[in-house]
Amino acid sequence: MCSIFGMFDLQPGDDLASLRRQALELSLRLRHRGPDWSGVFVDAGAILVHERLAIVDPASGAQPLRSRDGTLALAVNGEIYNHRELRAASAYDFTTGSDCEVINALYRDGDADFVGKLNGIFAFALWDGLAQRYLIARDPIGVCPLYWGHDAQGRLCVASEMKALVGVCADVTPFPPGHVYDSASGELRRYYHKPWREYAATRGHAAAPGELRHAFEQAVHRQLMTDVPYGVLLSGGLDSSLVAACAAQFARERVEDDDRSEAWWPRLHSFAIGLDGSPDLAAARVAADALGTVHHGFVYSFWEGLDALPEVIRHIETYDVTTIRAATPMYLLARRIKAMGVKMVLSGEGSDELFGGYLYFHKAPSAEAFHEETVRKLDALHSYDCLRANKAMMAWGVEARVPFLDLEFIDVAMAMDATHKMAGSMPDGSRRIEKHVLREAFVGALPDEILWRQKEQFSDGVGYGWIDGLKAHAEQAVTDREFAAAAARYPFNPPATKEAYFYRRIFEQHFPGEACAATVPGGKSIACSSPAALAWDPAFANAADPSGRAMRGVHANALN
Repeated sequence: MCSIFGMFDLQPGDDLASLRRQALELSLRLRHRGPDWSGVFVDAGAILVHERLAIVDPASGAQPLRSRDGTLALAVNGEIYNHRELRAASAYDFTTGSDCEVINALYRDGDADFVGKLNGIFAFALWDGLAQRYLIARDPIGVCPLYWGHDAQGRLCVASEMKALVGVCADVTPFPPGHVYDSASGELRRYYHKPWREYAATRGHAAAPGELRHAFEQAVHRQLMTDVPYGVLLSGGLDSSLVAACAAQFARERVEDDDRSEAWWPRLHSFAIGLDGSPDLAAARVAADALGTVHHGFVYSFWEGLDALPEVIRHIETYDVTTIRAATPMYLLARRIKAMGVKMVLSGEGSDELFGGYLYFHKAPSAEAFHEETVRKLDALHSYDCLRANKAMMAWGVEARVPFLDLEFIDVAMAMDATHKMAGSMPDGSRRIEKHVLREAFVGALPDEILWRQKEQFSDGVGYGWIDGLKAHAEQAVTDREFAAAAARYPFNPPATKEAYFYRRIFEQHFPGEACAATVPGGKSIACSSPAALAWDPAFANAADPSGRAMRGVHANALN
């Protein structure tokens, strides 16, 4: 994974040399995402800059990727997991072994809907010099970040992170996931359409445990595509442990040649972090011992986390309370992982959205309401967990891949009638733990104490002292007078707690202006739940603290 910066709609009188220098300076703000190499492309109508983190084809995959005739230039942040199948079906004259070059090939082949054929995580900008046309696109879930806006002269700028556009574009906004912009038509078009978005399309459909398990194993297998050392994030919760269990099956063979040769790094390394005595560190060790990974558990102190907060907020570009709480230990862990020479990790984000893993799903009044909330949460992921995992890890040049959000696996998981996913009290009087359908599919793959471990938010699992300490510190750092005037100082998304005010104040230092503030979704950040879902449980809806632990009624009674 890397960073991209693009400038389009250049005018005949523009000073290209000056714009090139400006583009390089703005791209430099993103070099933490791509410390391995920088590439620049300049044409009369476009400038592309790429900061590379070399994961696949480190020897020849430098970007921007050019077509053999020189008319196409492509800058991509991401990975295309089905690139070999797409490459085999194309007559395009490839110039590298990069997985991303298939984007040039599909465009040149003339398929108007080619973006929808990509299974991967990506944000790209493609320039066709012959047609004076450009395309900008982002993956369906928004795993890879992308922002766009216009400078004072009306030129369109795009960048992997907002910080590259601050002070340049007054109208900066996130580029929407699952969309493509085509300059030829001037149209921003959704390309990702799925029947499972409507509950009626899933009614009565079940996925057998073996089918669900095989689909996820194949998702992990696809995402082990790498030519550099890698590992897995292992908190000891269900999701990260399942990722690790599947990765352990395939770690010894090289995915890129269909498992016919030994992997370059055959030992699977796992990584965890927490305060001293944290629940996650203990559970991660149990899972690691069972799976036989080379495990690295790191302890951080509250003060180390607190000291990192300003940089965390600068990197992740949000003031959302839940996101910052969870991103800080992840940021510290990424630094440790980078120091060990690892450049890619697999992570467990997305499972809770697919299977209703958050504890308030126990209160869902019907399968249809349950399903609709999972769709809403998938739509919001790019502003929360995907943003956190991507930017916290990429702050240190470590790529986070998310197998639960593999597009083929999403189709299997979301096509399932939510009747089979529901938790809590069942009509027959029994009770189900959240994500029971996923747990049942992997019986025998993990120790029971891990497989049936109840949901715990990452910011809770690293140690309850982390959140308690943050709240106590904010009480001291924000005066009563300041907090009383919060709505006047921050009329957009006014902070609801002193902790939220504390984060907002730091955010504003790095990202001033209402446009930057508006990139963070409004309302309470309780697991980014919709108003309809919050209405399932009045106690949950009225809580100001978004910690999963704070929802004690649900947490204590979920299995009783």
